[in-house]
Amino acid sequence: MKIKSLAIVLFVLAINSVSAQSTMDKWPAIKTFHEVMSQTFHPSEEGNLQPIKTRSEELMNKAVDVLKSDIPADYKTPAILASAEKLQLKAKALHKMVVAKASDADIKKALSDLHDVFHDIVGLCSEKK
Repeated sequence: MKIKSLAIVLFVLAINSVSAQSTMDKWPAIKTFHEVMSQTFHPSEEGNLQPIKTRSEELMNKAVDVLKSDIPADYKTPAILASAEKLQLKAKALHKMVVAKASDADIKKALSDLHDVFHDIVGLCSEKK
């Protein structure tokens, strides 16, 4: 039974990975944002906040680029556009926290929230298929 459950989980993860990949192929700005997000978020999971502290402005600018980019027509839905706006606002707030030298706990929470918004966008794009 455990093997069957594991197989189901792996299948769902593979489907999500393929959906995310095709989203990023169609929307280069979200792919570029993801590159910086992954290079700053994953170290934070291990307690290393130096990458986000040194790259928060870059991440903020990449979030701005997502909203200003040529968004594929099938992704230009009210929900995706609202989430892209939320991404930009949360990235800006995170950068302000870093500049203001907020606590590591607050920065980590804000980065995690931003990461969740990114995944919301990818999920919404996957629903459009």
